[in-house]
Amino acid sequence: MRHLHTRTTRRRAVGALAAGLLCAAGLGAPSAAAPASAAPVAPAVDDGLALTPPMGFNNWNSTHCRAEFNESMVKGIADIFVAKGLKDAGYQYVNLDDCWALPSRDANGKLVPDPVRFPGGIKAVADYVHAKGLKLGIYTSAGTKTCNTAGFPGSLGHEYSDARQFADWGVDYLKYDNCNNQGADARLRYTTMRDALKATGRPIVYSICEWGENKPWEWAADVGHLWRTTGDISDNWGSMLSILKRNLPLAPYAGPGRWNDPDMLEVGNGGMTQTEYRSHFSMWAIMAAPLLIGSDLRSASEETFEILGNREVIAVDQDPLGKQGAVISSEGGRWVVAKEMRDGSRAVALFNESGTAQRIATTADAVGLADADAYTLRDLWQHRGYHTAGTISATVPAHGTVLLRVSADPRWAHHPPAVELGLDGDSLVEAGGTVAWTSTVTDLGRTAARRVSVALTGPAGWTVKATSPTASPTLPPGRSLRTTWTVTAPQGTPTGPYDLTLRTSYRSPSGVRVDNALPLTATVVTPPPAGTSGLGDLAWLSAGNGWGPAERNTSNGESEAGDGNPITIGGVGYGTGLGVHAESAVEYYAGGACETVTADVGVDDETGANGTVAFEIWADGTRAAATGVLTNAMPAHPLTADVTGARVVRLVVTDGGDGIDSDHADWAAARMSC
Repeated sequence: MRHLHTRTTRRRAVGALAAGLLCAAGLGAPSAAAPASAAPVAPAVDDGLALTPPMGFNNWNSTHCRAEFNESMVKGIADIFVAKGLKDAGYQYVNLDDCWALPSRDANGKLVPDPVRFPGGIKAVADYVHAKGLKLGIYTSAGTKTCNTAGFPGSLGHEYSDARQFADWGVDYLKYDNCNNQGADARLRYTTMRDALKATGRPIVYSICEWGENKPWEWAADVGHLWRTTGDISDNWGSMLSILKRNLPLAPYAGPGRWNDPDMLEVGNGGMTQTEYRSHFSMWAIMAAPLLIGSDLRSASEETFEILGNREVIAVDQDPLGKQGAVISSEGGRWVVAKEMRDGSRAVALFNESGTAQRIATTADAVGLADADAYTLRDLWQHRGYHTAGTISATVPAHGTVLLRVSADPRWAHHPPAVELGLDGDSLVEAGGTVAWTSTVTDLGRTAARRVSVALTGPAGWTVKATSPTASPTLPPGRSLRTTWTVTAPQGTPTGPYDLTLRTSYRSPSGVRVDNALPLTATVVTPPPAGTSGLGDLAWLSAGNGWGPAERNTSNGESEAGDGNPITIGGVGYGTGLGVHAESAVEYYAGGACETVTADVGVDDETGANGTVAFEIWADGTRAAATGVLTNAMPAHPLTADVTGARVVRLVVTDGGDGIDSDHADWAAARMSC
């Protein structure tokens, strides 16, 4: 419970995915997450616990320390686990986070449950949860106090007494945080609690939450069952993406009884789109991450339950072989991650980091499958099976993920051929303007697709016209149906994103009809004003941020919009600019009419002595300017980029190579001349 941020009241770290790969089912310039080469230095705890990643619930992301976190809520979550089928899907831990105790121990040095929040005490809650066939988890810190500023008692120096209390209450899971640790050695603190839990004789899953600061993946396999690899997650795309990139390279350290933990799920909390939440859930599953629901299920939507309850995706996470997915490729934000499964198949995630639809492709050979005549593909979100000659590819919506299960299968011919939908063209259109698109329908299988047709539909009032054939009586393996389109946004259309859909229909050799769709987005844009404009005052196309929203003309602030401070770098204040937090990317439409972008960049003074970042300015797909790593000790660095002719200008902040702790970055006095 700590975010990668210094100004906070609590030290807390930070659509449908129907894709172009109809059978089974691709902005940034990310650095490839190369697989770690070192092996774990210690065997897993040999106690039979957490042989697959723990699944359950934790209240913190949705309630924090608010009064609604209480006995009634916890019991209600347990009831919902049963009623909504989450228990049957594998979720079992109902975990309490911070603020369950009184601020002081009793006269005997014992922890005291808050009698207002938990009038029946923790044991009564545990008994209720156990009666549902579920398990109870609890929280404390490996320090003198927990992470909340109210200062609830931590367990440093009280490990054996507290572990005994937890066991006597019937606790099954301990999350052990890292706040107020007095500088004591992390390994010693966490090992002491391990020994204390073991001494109770009760089986308790042990979650080490020291935020990855001491690289627990290198030493904690025989200490705990899971360990946090990053600071806390925030309910936004930039935070989720940053944590994902830090956790992916740690695949060699994971296995039964020892799991990399990239923090709890934000699915359903409202800060991301349904497409982004599906990506979040898909990538946590392929990383064999603990699946701890962080939304208040009492008010969750059916879409949230659909994501959290997808048993085919859960099966990827819970595969008993215990492999974490490894990165196969990541060029241009087009990620391919593959996970070996116990039955010999591979789970394959095609993950699109970028803000536009992209084609992402790999092969059966690249993901580790043996040579075969053809392969069966199962789309785990569409719940459909197809076959391919060996290509695994899809045009993946912006921020989307196609999650597949791929196997060499002698019965491949029983499945229709894989057909990939693709689209080329500019997704940015000015009101009253027209763009040209070209769609492709490609047969990836060993058999021909028959009676193939394609259609493109847009918003009401838009004009969408095909200017070449939209159907073919047959589509042989490896061949494509290409159709050109014109798309016109009506004059006066407000700026913003608009949904379009590319659909195809075809029949397998046996006559089975297959229908599928690729969701697309066109964005109506306004030409930039002539002259020089402050970027803090211009509308942006998109803004991804590592903690909370990007801020206009203030520093990054906290989790809400408009809560930043004045921008200050090296003691110099600025009245305009952008305040962001690494990893961050803010995009502007330049329309080919702009020449330069200038800014004074650096780490905001509010981070104290912490924070390391690097700044980049991109003109379409070309990096036009960059800094080296900047620290809080440095004055503002002037940065100028030539963006002549670019349609899109992108301002990127990376973490300087050491994680995003305290990485408040300022684009002070940022201006674009057009």
